[in-house]
Order: sequence, then structure tokens, then C-alpha cells
Amino acid sequence: MPEFDWERPLKDLHELRELTGGPDGARRLAWSEDWRTAREWLLGKLEPLGVDVERDAAGNLWATRKGESDKLIVVGSHIDAVPHGGWLDGALGVCAALEVLRATTGETPPATIKLIDWADEEGARFGRSLLGSAAAAGTLDPDAVRELTDAEGTTLPDALQENGIDLDTMTEAELPEMAAYLELHIEQGPRLEQMGKSAAAVIGCFGVERHAVAFKGKASHAGSTPMNLRHDAFLAAGRFGLAARDGAIEHEAVATIGTVKAAPGIPTIINEDCEVTLDQRAFTREQLAGMLADAKAASERIAEEEGVEVSWRRIWQIDPVPFDDGLVELAARAVGEVTGDDDPPRLPSGALHDCAEVARRYPAVMVFSSSTGGVSHAPVEDTPEDDLRVALQAYGRLYELTAGMISAP
Repeated sequence: MPEFDWERPLKDLHELRELTGGPDGARRLAWSEDWRTAREWLLGKLEPLGVDVERDAAGNLWATRKGESDKLIVVGSHIDAVPHGGWLDGALGVCAALEVLRATTGETPPATIKLIDWADEEGARFGRSLLGSAAAAGTLDPDAVRELTDAEGTTLPDALQENGIDLDTMTEAELPEMAAYLELHIEQGPRLEQMGKSAAAVIGCFGVERHAVAFKGKASHAGSTPMNLRHDAFLAAGRFGLAARDGAIEHEAVATIGTVKAAPGIPTIINEDCEVTLDQRAFTREQLAGMLADAKAASERIAEEEGVEVSWRRIWQIDPVPFDDGLVELAARAVGEVTGDDDPPRLPSGALHDCAEVARRYPAVMVFSSSTGGVSHAPVEDTPEDDLRVALQAYGRLYELTAGMISAP
């Protein structure tokens, strides 16, 4: 059995934080110089471990330790971060996977192990989450992301080229056939902390419907136009946001108005245009479809009442993704063995993860650690180190149980 030292990943996380963090949070935005610095740091950690390292056509980084069989266990997560993000999101899973390779150095594990650092999980720069894993899983349409630009106007193809990646050949990256994919991640929500639990097995990821919803009204003078004769696009969008919130509550799901763009955006003029982004998430297709239908109906009703027009444009969609039942059982068992809990938590993930792309094709599962205050994607993101140790130990035990299951005759 591998001899894990779970203090090493904690030291790695602090080291990475010193290298690519600071008072304003993480500086590992995908395809940036800081992200490349983090990648070089990871390569330096992999170099003495006797593993084969390669980068695929989508920019995903793989490190392989050959096992007694060709049956494959993939461990990992992503090292990129949102601007001003936290020190644990993604990096925790990469450092845990690094420890799996460290602990098997000098031995031949029962199954082949691959560490993966997915490229651009966050989608923070160009708005397309799970970019590298989607390319490898065969779900990325290059034409659908070709025109994406960042805040400075740089196009996604140009940013990829700067990193030696060609958008049109990204889909040549292919997932290797794997017996199991195992990922450790912070919860990024408050449930474990509220339950007083350190770790949980994850049963799957919410599905997502993400749309731009545009209201078209009529510009007019703010002082001379009576209230009952206004066609205010912003007020229609505001009412729509409240309706989307109420619909999410009714469907026991979540919805977020993320961006608001009003024009002309002048204090003395009624806004003629207002576009908002609506992000809706739920764990079942029925919830997601019902919430979306209700939101569209509400937008049309509100538009008619406010005397404006409304149009919808889909930005992205992904169905809910349940994880492999057998691996969920192993993850729950691993958490229970470490914590002594006879009924360890099993939670869905409201946040998206690369595991969702993998789980479309191969058995996959995640383990969560708690998140302090449920906060993530912020400089104050944190988890008590005792909880991190528990989650790391549970992840190691999950690897052992999975390797044992795979190698059993």
C-alpha cells in the first residue's frame, strides 16, 4: 500500500500560494503568465517522481506512472483560478493527486495512474468553463467559442496560440480509457460546515442553463416622461431577476443574475436596452427544464406589462451529471473510515467541475472538503487545515479502495 504523507500537499498548497497569490487572491488565470508559472512549478514537483509527462492538444497536462496492469486510474483537478480567487479551488485536487504519485514512487502500483491538470476549468477569462476537459471529452465545438474575447479584447484563439494551442486542433485531445476518475475539491458552499462535517462523497454535478436575456424599451427624458408612459428596459430586467429568483426557490434549485448591461446608462435618460445573464442550476433535468420554462414565461409577461420587447440567447448548457454509483459508494466508505461516521454525507455539487465532463464517458467521482463560510472564488476562501487533512486522507483511502477493486480478479 502507498505510504501517504498528507502534510506534503499542505506544504505544496502554501508554496503555490506564495508563488501565485497575495493579498488580492490567486493569480492563476488560465492562459496567462501566472498560470504558466504555476504549471512550471507543478512540472518541477513531477520531475523527480519518475513519471512520463506530456501535454495534449487542448493544453491538459498528464503525468503517468505505469502499473502492473493497463487499467487506468486518473487523479487530479485544475491549477487555474479565477481572478482574485482562493488558494484551494482546484489546487487542492492537483496537490492531492501529486501525493498519490509521490506515495507510489519506487513501486509498481496495481493499476496505471495518471495525474491530470485540466486546462482552463474556470472559464473566467473567456466565459467557457471546462474548456480543456470538454475538448478531451469530445463535447467542445470550436466554432461556438471562436469569437469569445476577454476584458482586454484578446480573442480566445489568440490566447491559445500564445500558449502553443490551436483552437481547431484542440479536439484531437482524447480522454484515455479509464477505469476510474477521482477528484478532490473544496465544496465551495456552506453545507458541510453547517453540518459540522469535514468531508463528503459527491453524487454528481448540477446541470446548467446559461442565457443572455435582452430587454428592448424606449429611451426618453428622465424628467419629462410620466411614469405610466415609460418603456424602461432596466426596470423590466429588474422585475425579471426577482421572478427568476422566485422560480428557483419554487423548483428547489438556484438561479443567478450575473451581469447587467444597461444603455444608454445616463442619469437623465430612461434606459432603452438592458441585457442580463441568467445562470440556472439544478440536479435533475426536470427541475432545470421547469425552471427555464417558468423564467421564459415570466420574461414575456413582464415585457408585455412594461411595454418592452424581450429576446433570449443561449450561452451554454450542460445536463445534470450523476457520478458512478459504485465509486460514490467507495467515496462514502472512504470518508466514513477516516471520520468514523456511520452515515457520511453525500452531496450534489452546485459548482461545475471537470469531473462532470469525464463522467459522461467513464466512471468518476469526487470527494469534497468543507469550505469556511461557504465562500469560494474570493481571496478569503479557506478551509480549516484539520478538515483538509481529513479530506486528503479520505481521498487517499478512496484511491486505495479503487485500486483494490480494479485489481481484484
